[in-house]
Amino acid sequence: MPGFTVSPQQIAQFQEQGYLIVRQIFREAEMNRLIAYAKGDESMLGESYVRNDGQGGETRLAVRNDLAEDSLYTAVVRSQRIAGTMAALLGDEVYHYHHKMTLKQPLTGGAWEWHQDYGYWYYNGCLYPDMGSCMLAVDKATQANGCLQVLSGSHKLGRIEHVKVGQQTGADPERVAAACSRHALVYCEMDPGDAVFFHSNLLHRSDQNTSELSRWSLICCYNTRHNDPIVTGGRHPNYSPLEIWPDERVTEMIERQAAL
Repeated sequence: MPGFTVSPQQIAQFQEQGYLIVRQIFREAEMNRLIAYAKGDESMLGESYVRNDGQGGETRLAVRNDLAEDSLYTAVVRSQRIAGTMAALLGDEVYHYHHKMTLKQPLTGGAWEWHQDYGYWYYNGCLYPDMGSCMLAVDKATQANGCLQVLSGSHKLGRIEHVKVGQQTGADPERVAAACSRHALVYCEMDPGDAVFFHSNLLHRSDQNTSELSRWSLICCYNTRHNDPIVTGGRHPNYSPLEIWPDERVTEMIERQAAL
């Protein structure tokens, strides 16, 4: 929603639960244009790759470390609504770590095992788990098409060792089982334009897409300035200042792309 500012109560909720859902952070008209842009983006589709879940399902991913100036993905990543909110939730200046489009196709979209993003990012030289992601629903996300699931408050467990689970790398199953008995399972069902912000240590997963509807999501990942990786030339960028765009500039770019 243009002009959205996260409240102290929402920040407290994020700190306690490890996630925050914001409804209609992008308007329906904006999302219609983003959906059309993404589904017509042949370059993104061409560079995407598949991750199998070991049970016959597959999810296609397209990961980018750069922010092309003429891209609608860049407008979302830089938007005050997303980046400004993430900075407030993490309590520091944030920079773009990477962004990715996840493409769960009807009937074939794969599952993801329980994992923490910091379970992977730790090995990129990030000393602290002071990182987070925002998943923006491009399509409607439901339990039937494999929406995000989280264990509320599980970010307080700290980093869990990640091991091979089938054909994926997931959090230690014994620890996950204990966490599931202590933390509430939440299905993050969302309409296009809704977003869920979540901490890098929050345990999360998703089921296969067994529906006839696609489930595409744009995930914007951020690191904090004080957490600049101790290695350079890693998988994702080191710190560089992120120019955050006001709503007016984001809206202008969306409208300009729609006119092309």
